[in-house]
Amino acid sequence: MIEKNKKNGLSRRDFLNKAAAFSAFMIVPRFVLGGKGYTAPSDIITLGFIGAGRQSMNLQKSFLNTKDNKIVAACDVYQDKLDNFITQTNAFYAGKAGKENYTACTPYQDFRNILEKKDIDAVVIATPDHWHAVQAIMAMKAGKDVYCEKPLSLTIKEGRDMVDTARKYKKVFQTGSMQRSMKHFRQAVELVQNGYIGEIKTIKVSVGPPPVLYNLPEETLPAGLNWEAWLGPNEYKPYNNELAPPLSAKFWAKWRDYKEFGGGGITDWGAHMFDIAQWALNKDNSGPIEVIPPDNNQYKYLTYRYDNGITMTHEDFGKKNAMRFIGTEGQIDLVRPGITTTPNNLEQKIIGPNEKRVYQSDNHYKDWLDAIKKRSTPICDVEVGHRTATVCNIGNIAYELKRPLQWNPKKEKFKGDSEANKLCSRNMIKEWNIQNI
Repeated sequence: MIEKNKKNGLSRRDFLNKAAAFSAFMIVPRFVLGGKGYTAPSDIITLGFIGAGRQSMNLQKSFLNTKDNKIVAACDVYQDKLDNFITQTNAFYAGKAGKENYTACTPYQDFRNILEKKDIDAVVIATPDHWHAVQAIMAMKAGKDVYCEKPLSLTIKEGRDMVDTARKYKKVFQTGSMQRSMKHFRQAVELVQNGYIGEIKTIKVSVGPPPVLYNLPEETLPAGLNWEAWLGPNEYKPYNNELAPPLSAKFWAKWRDYKEFGGGGITDWGAHMFDIAQWALNKDNSGPIEVIPPDNNQYKYLTYRYDNGITMTHEDFGKKNAMRFIGTEGQIDLVRPGITTTPNNLEQKIIGPNEKRVYQSDNHYKDWLDAIKKRSTPICDVEVGHRTATVCNIGNIAYELKRPLQWNPKKEKFKGDSEANKLCSRNMIKEWNIQNI
């Protein structure tokens, strides 16, 4: 398999052998160096994209339309996707510069090439979840600030390692939970926190199911895809186009459906909706204390319980990718397009200056760029992203074990359950084990 794939880029062996040499390599970003070549924080922030697939193209457009940054590099293990990203990025800058041919963005197949570049300030990570922790930690150790897609991590342990690395290296880290930068989600959170629907009793979150073990049949590897590099930290699994669809595919990649690579609908849309629940409950640095799977003579749906008595369920209440706050005096329903409330018109309620207010961001990408310049904490800091991913992950663990679990959000461990605690981490191949990078 290794020799066969060499024609498509780095072999798995070549790709892995570079890791040890790179592990001790650390770069300090330009804007903290001073002296010759120094770039002030107010100047353009240079970005490298790690991952150039469908979600990266959405992020590309968002950053191209946001000032104060320039995309100067991108990498992907699928050559067609990388070429497409580079072509569109360069076309944008060529139009802006009024030149027919203008090269602004350099392609790479290996993300470590981007980390080696001293003229790149920060990275945008939009790879499958099984890669997030490794790439983010290596980027921060290399001196880069990080924007990483949600869910932040595949496991709870990886999320905590990302937080610890960000704090140690003083990196500005934004999780891609962009609903926090949408006005109607912020409005809902402030309505809840100011008691406009009374005392919150329960929250319903309607998102997809937990993941299953990988079970797709092996298919012929397409030209231009380095499958060994796509797998990265994971043990070998056979290629199937549903995991890494071609550029022409009309569907989203389905690696999220499989435990080896993602957390199912629980961590996909759940990372958005559980995130807003955590925000509204002031639990950004904490989480539930118990998670109970359904059909156990106590709850019909997977149910979380917080230390204040509030429960939160994973259930389909008739709206897809939605959430519902239920209080003693009203209700708020939230979906990506908008908000509906009982009593009516709460969505238009003006929250006064003396009431409880939350962090205001109207552009998730600019918020991160501004935080980089100010060396401040963005709206969805790494700790926030980690705590939200943890809510999703303990739910998946309860589904898998089919029994109630007591969770200690301070220690980030299950109480008296060694089997559940083993599921807070996973095995990675030696070369990409977080402890080795």
